[in-house]
Amino acid sequence: MKYDFRKIEKKWQKIWSKNNFKIWHCEVSKNKPKKYVLDMFPYPSGEGLHVGHLEGYTGSDIITRFYRMNGYNVLHPMGWDAFGLPAENYAIKMKKNPMQFVPKNIKRYKKQMNMVGLSFDWQREINTTDPEYYKWTQWMFLKMYEKGLVYEKEAPVNYCPSCNTGLANEEVVNGRCERCGAKTEIRNLKQWHIKITQYADRLLEDLEELDWPENIKEMQKNWIGKSEGYEVDFEVLDKDYKIKIFTSRLDTIYGVTFIVLAPEHPLALNIASRDYYFDVEEYINKATQQRELERKIGEEITGVFTGSYAIHPLTKQKIPIWISDYVLPHYATGAIMAVPAHDSRDYKFAKKFSLGIIQVIKSGKEEIDELPYEDYGYLINSDEFNDLDSKTAISKIGEKLESMGVAKKAVYYKLRDWIFSRQRYWGEPIPFIRCKRCGIVPLSEKDLPLKLPKVKSYKPTETGESPLKNIKKWVNVKCPKCGGPAERETNTMPQWAGSCWYYLRYIDPKNKKNFADYKKLKYWLPVDLYVGGAEHAVLHLLYARFWHKFLYDLGLVPTKEPFQKLVNQGIILGPDHEKMSKSRGNVINPDSVIEKYGADTFRLYEMFMGPFESEKPWSEEGINGAFRFLNRVWNYHLKVKKFRIKKDDEDVIFELNKTIKKVTEDIEKFKFNTAISSMMEFLNFVEDKKISKKRFLDFVKILFPFAPHISQEMWVNLGMKGFLDYQKWPKYDEKLLKKEKKIIIVQVNGKKRDEIEIDPTIDEEEIQKIALEREKIKKFIKKKKIKKIIYVKEKVLNFVVE
Repeated sequence: MKYDFRKIEKKWQKIWSKNNFKIWHCEVSKNKPKKYVLDMFPYPSGEGLHVGHLEGYTGSDIITRFYRMNGYNVLHPMGWDAFGLPAENYAIKMKKNPMQFVPKNIKRYKKQMNMVGLSFDWQREINTTDPEYYKWTQWMFLKMYEKGLVYEKEAPVNYCPSCNTGLANEEVVNGRCERCGAKTEIRNLKQWHIKITQYADRLLEDLEELDWPENIKEMQKNWIGKSEGYEVDFEVLDKDYKIKIFTSRLDTIYGVTFIVLAPEHPLALNIASRDYYFDVEEYINKATQQRELERKIGEEITGVFTGSYAIHPLTKQKIPIWISDYVLPHYATGAIMAVPAHDSRDYKFAKKFSLGIIQVIKSGKEEIDELPYEDYGYLINSDEFNDLDSKTAISKIGEKLESMGVAKKAVYYKLRDWIFSRQRYWGEPIPFIRCKRCGIVPLSEKDLPLKLPKVKSYKPTETGESPLKNIKKWVNVKCPKCGGPAERETNTMPQWAGSCWYYLRYIDPKNKKNFADYKKLKYWLPVDLYVGGAEHAVLHLLYARFWHKFLYDLGLVPTKEPFQKLVNQGIILGPDHEKMSKSRGNVINPDSVIEKYGADTFRLYEMFMGPFESEKPWSEEGINGAFRFLNRVWNYHLKVKKFRIKKDDEDVIFELNKTIKKVTEDIEKFKFNTAISSMMEFLNFVEDKKISKKRFLDFVKILFPFAPHISQEMWVNLGMKGFLDYQKWPKYDEKLLKKEKKIIIVQVNGKKRDEIEIDPTIDEEEIQKIALEREKIKKFIKKKKIKKIIYVKEKVLNFVVE
């Protein structure tokens, strides 16, 4: 029997799909512990799934199957994040409504997922564009409005005068519209905001409770950006103005040589002297048309002198006041005291415009060779505060300035309130009515969902407002309060809205009375494992955590945090080691790979490419290797059918136990590549030997999460019944793992430097760790770069160093 992967995979996919994939459906159970394994759900574009999507989904599927076999009640759902920019743009271009093509895209994605054998509970499928789903998004938004977290104010928006529409940051490339190439403008439009800043401290504090990668936690902390310090008033010379600055480094105040205001600062034009007024006005107009991202990363240093001076509150010296776009208006007070000797941005600015640089911090007794010195130290050139350490000086200087009435303690955050409006059609309608007499009137719960109007096509307005503004039949309504003429709110919610709480709806997707039953939420929450790309590490995770905490405050969810453990898969590069893109011609289509090699080979190879969280390139040779391995497993299982073994050899039992232990431990650590490697090693060992059916079936079980179709087929071929999903995961026996220890020769650049005694059950990685801790080895590799590590199993370990 040849390994006919097409026939085998088609057979089992058909069996699994019966009764809407009932095999993987789960409900609340008092008899089983639970695991909630969640994937970041995809946006269903017309291009279908790519190999990067499927890397994450395969990883979560492996651990899902592993948990099921270990007796857990596993919730593993999937749905669609189907609102948003790509469909909006495509719809305008093709003069269609997204309602026409998004369902087709979803159908394609689902077909691809089933083709890979992903074991989702499809009975819980959700779609953010389904009115029965976004009814609850609207309901939660109204709850935020009731609690005073929602407000409206003007905010800057990217605007394309050619397309007559507002654009998201992603749609502006080098200051031009991605759609038509026209130069974009910044316009202030009234926008709905949500007060996420009220949750800033909790969003920071509760990170410590989460099992997330440290770099992701750090990104969250940096985005929130909590700073504790002082607000200090600098009087403007000969003008009745004070400039309020915020600093967390009051120890550097004696090094202030100029003040910088953001171009948007309300005093920017007012303090400009007559001779500099028009220069300042021109600079402000130009700078305020830049996107914030460009201002942050721009290498060019720009600025303009206002012609005015501030008075240093301690030294009483005159300090020039400048305007520059490197100061952002929304952070702290929108004005900074510039200390070029101790801040790199201020230093560059001072160098360019020949401004003063005064060093006021030194590093202990050592001389500082190069400025700017940005660390803490001891004060110099700071009057009575000289020789104090930075932290003491901050406190003492703060006390003095507070006693003078020119400073006070303050806390600021980089985090801003969430702009929640989009000038789009394809998004959740905001459930407000605007009445000239009554103002903003929220819809009542009985009137939800407020559905999008069905139109054949739509186009942007000429004012930058949402395309909904043109659909008068939908816009014009009677006010629910006074009965007078009114209009619906025509802005829609951002794509983030539906993805903030989707994991809750999976728990109870058919509930018509609530977004989810509290008892079910209590059983399933928190999400035990969340798997997805690191590109969502900041905003999606931050917004979802905020949304969850709001619901927690209302007593509607039982946990403070939604996602207990987070794992990010790495990017899969093209065969040329570059990021996959159509223009490079290096995109790998999973459909064609599966057609040629099969889903199991595809799954196995994606997990074998390298560490799950690392970047790795696609390789045709690599996938051929995975395919050969599965063919060998298949051929060996045919031999096992004929074996009549009463008792297995001790070596076979030992190797199998060692493999079960390794695979078990590696799956839980997401070390799928080394788990597969150990299974390959076992096959190499056993291929020319005999093994009992019972022992081989244990091998089939541990292979199953990685390659479910072939494993299930071999299970049945060997006379077994039932689905492997619910067979017991094999347990390794520690007693059977005891074996004589081995002596390994440890070399550095091919010369013997040490030897170590090791347990043959430990893997190569552990052996390397043991060797690197040995003093005899440390002295030969200290301060040297390890270029390569060569390991001959149970014999030699060689470190090749520069």
